[in-house]
Amino acid sequence: MSFISKWAGLLGLLALIVIGDQIRINRPGHKFRLTVEVTTPDGIRAASGIVAVVPDRNYNRSGRTIMRGEAVYVDLGQNGAKGGNLVALLAHRQDAKLDFDDINYVALRAYGAARGSRVSFNDINRQTGAVPVQGDLVPVLVSFGDPGDPATARLVAADHAEAVLGAGYAIRAITAEVVPNGLWPIDFGGALGEPVTRGIAAKLPWLSGPGDPAATALQAAGLPSGGEAREAFARK
Repeated sequence: MSFISKWAGLLGLLALIVIGDQIRINRPGHKFRLTVEVTTPDGIRAASGIVAVVPDRNYNRSGRTIMRGEAVYVDLGQNGAKGGNLVALLAHRQDAKLDFDDINYVALRAYGAARGSRVSFNDINRQTGAVPVQGDLVPVLVSFGDPGDPATARLVAADHAEAVLGAGYAIRAITAEVVPNGLWPIDFGGALGEPVTRGIAAKLPWLSGPGDPAATALQAAGLPSGGEAREAFARK
């Protein structure tokens, strides 16, 4: 074997090690489907999205658990009093601020509540079936009078949705269900595994616009906003 071939082989092996380590670090710890069901005068409307939770696997443990995914947009049809939509954000309200990290633990805590005992990160992928997301686990809900205008956002109370959505509208259920990680990062669907849901920018086109329209939406809904405002809607 020539000198060049030896070095090429070593470089190829090094590349495989680096790629493998990056997959180890960035592979989701688990994925879950967040589903929102709304009772309307015309029947039940529902939508769901798959999000991925990635724990900190860096060697120095200097990072934090992160999420990949998007808010869940429920199309309520054209009869909704305020625009016919409901959006479950990737955030929770904590007193006078928004918490962008609690959403990472929704499935974990929902299974724990349903099972009556704590579920660890190591055990979450062994859980099956959908479980209710209730109480403090319910993410912030908003509705847009005009989905094309972030300034028309209104806060929706989970137990009093008709105040914003109109008579006959109510949150029927919010659930979480763990789904297989699949062959990440080639989880393109089917046997490879379900990918993280994308596409909210098509429903809320201002998200990809200039400035900070996400902050405008949160402010319009009476919510605190800051540099992380966009993370309430989408995370890479």
